[in-house]
Order: sequence, then C-alpha cells, then structure tokens
Amino acid sequence: MRPTRGFVAVTALAALALLPPPAGAQVESTDPIRLTLHDWTGQLITTRIMGEVLKAAGYNVEYVQADYLAQFAGLKSGDLHVAMEIWETTGRQAMDEAVATGLVENLGETGMVAIEEWWYPLYMKEQCPGLPDWRALNDCAELFATPETYPKGRYLGGPVTWGGYDEERVEALGLDFEVVHAGTDAALFAELESAYQRRAPIILWVYTPHWAPIKYEGEWIEFPPYEPACYEDPSWGVNPDLAYDCGKPRGPIWKVAWAGLKDKWPGAYRAIKAFRVTNEEMGEMIARVDLEGESVEAVVADWMAKNEDRWRAWIGQ
Repeated sequence: MRPTRGFVAVTALAALALLPPPAGAQVESTDPIRLTLHDWTGQLITTRIMGEVLKAAGYNVEYVQADYLAQFAGLKSGDLHVAMEIWETTGRQAMDEAVATGLVENLGETGMVAIEEWWYPLYMKEQCPGLPDWRALNDCAELFATPETYPKGRYLGGPVTWGGYDEERVEALGLDFEVVHAGTDAALFAELESAYQRRAPIILWVYTPHWAPIKYEGEWIEFPPYEPACYEDPSWGVNPDLAYDCGKPRGPIWKVAWAGLKDKWPGAYRAIKAFRVTNEEMGEMIARVDLEGESVEAVVADWMAKNEDRWRAWIGQ
C-alpha cells in the first residue's frame, strides 16, 4: 500500500531527529544563533530549514518571534542574528538602511524571487474590463465596496507589520479605495478562498512564492512601474506632489545577519550564504502546510530527508 503523505512526513521527522552531526563537526561557539520567525508560512519554512541544517552541523539554534521590519534593531545590536527572508518588495529600504550602518550584513539571495501586489480573481475582469490597468480601479471601485467602505472600494491588505505603503499608494494615485488590513496571513487567504468559491468581488494583497496564484486564476494590477525615485522623490511620476505613485518593487528575497556572525560563527555564516531554494519548492511546501494541514516541522523534515546531499554541501560535508 502506498503510504500517505502525512505518514511519510512523520517518518521523515523521526529520521531527521536521528541524523548525527557531520563527522568531526566542531562549532566555533555554543552560544545560540537566534533566527527570527515572522507571520507567514513560507518564512517559517525557510527559517526552520536553515535552523535545522545548522543544528545538524552541531550549532545551538534558537527561534525568536520578531516583527518583520522592527527586527532590524535587534539585528543591529546583535540580540538577533539571522533573518532568512527580506523581500525586495517590502523590506529593501529597511535592509539597505541597516546594512549602511555596518552592523548588519546582506548574505545574498535565497534563490526565491518575490512579487507582492494588488491582485484580483480573473472573473472580476468580466465586470471591470479595463483591468489590470490601475486606471480602471476607480471606474470599478463600487464593485469592490463593502458596507463598511461604500462607496469606496475595499482593498484587503496584508497584516500591517508587512509594510508595503498601500495607504500611501492609494493617496498618491487618487484611488477611491480604503485599505483594510487582514489580521494574519491565514485570514488574508481564507477570505480569498471564500470569495473565490462564491465568485464574489475581492481585490487583495497576494504574493509569490505562494500557492494562491497557482491555485486561483487571477492577475496583478499593473501600476506605474516601480523605480527607486518613486519612493524617494515626490516629483517623480504621475503625482508631482506625493511619493509612492507606482507599484511595488519586484526582485530577490534576501538573507541578512548581524555583522558579527561571520566572526563568531564562521561555519554557520558560510552555510547561510550557501542556502538556496526555489519558488516552486517553496510554493509546494506552503501548500502542504496551508492546504493539506501538515505541520511546518513535518514539511521541513521531509525536505531535509530528501535533500541531504544538498544541505550537507552547505555545511561543507
């Protein structure tokens, strides 16, 4: 009989727990390396993969819940050590500011490429045929309205801690929309699931790597293309008086660390720099957690069991 995926994951978890550290493994310090955890599934997976790899190399690892943007204070001070997902789309400014102090180091790309933008189900195009052009939004604002926002449309944003400048974007582009933030990542996509099943109007923050743009047919709004000047120079773009009159940037998801990591834990530093996963891998793992009900720990253990040669290369074994 073919084993179920849940059985395979549990078996992998047990096997991973039995994996010995690499032969001759020596760590430079037994102090804990603190990796930050945030509030979306993919980041939890990425971080736990890296943490479990470091544990297999013999390092002491702690997972610390931290705010996505506020974590940079801890990374500068050395109270936090590693953040595995800083998205070009929403975290680049905070990352660059932290790196410029010399207290935080950019450890390079994760291998994943990010898009985070306003998104709507494809069935909404029948009612608002000017989409995905952002200028069609005001023509169709009432379609997206709720009793609380009427006559303005409702844009369902991510948790407020994610940043993204959506309120500023609405003001700068003169959009007849009100930004309403979902409390959690799970609540955001639960609302999408409900609306999609009913073919109800919805426009919301969707990102990739994630299962949502694979499972559901839809499109991202085409705002004026992002340029750094859009965020920095109000005179740039369609609104000469306000910044953020463009879409969000797109690009890599980065790894960052406290600048002292490379001196205190040079082996861990090299392993984190070597870390790579793809959008496709991550989308599949997120779906297993969010849609199939597997635990993050079981999905990570399954990935570790299937990719041992790969991650052992990261730690030089």
